Amino acid sequence: MKQRTIVRVQPIRFDVTKDSYPASCLIETVDDPELAEIRARKLQRLLTSASTPRPSAAEWSGPVTLTDLTFDAEVRRPGAILVDFWAEWCGPCHRVAPILEELAKARVGRMRLGKLNIDENPRTPTRFQITSIPTMLLFRDGKLVDGIVGAVPKADIEAVLNRWT
Repeated sequence: MKQRTIVRVQPIRFDVTKDSYPASCLIETVDDPELAEIRARKLQRLLTSASTPRPSAAEWSGPVTLTDLTFDAEVRRPGAILVDFWAEWCGPCHRVAPILEELAKARVGRMRLGKLNIDENPRTPTRFQITSIPTMLLFRDGKLVDGIVGAVPKADIEAVLNRWT
């Protein structure tokens, strides 16, 4: 059995702006010098990665495809979601879709975009009494807060989104 010795350790002071973290600072606290070297390398990698700027964690991943089954769970998630009720045969829906995606990209992290095909998912549009498409409903923290009916200009959509996001 290996005998351990207790070593009193002085507080370690180091400069995080330096390029390296000396293993000698750790040798006093561990019995194995090889282990101290490994810890020093790992700590140096952590310090380096913490100081380098990272790309934004919130990146546009595209609209969320909603169904009658997933609608409630997605809308209840915290934050805002603009739900686009559309159909494949609807020309105005196709004209407004790129505008909605552009606005959602600009508000990444503040708002999500959901798309619900009314032909494949008839229950949800019936719940909200949707009779015309495109219809965009804005939900915030699970509550319906605003809506837009028709292929309206980008400025009108922005005005609604600016009120809530």
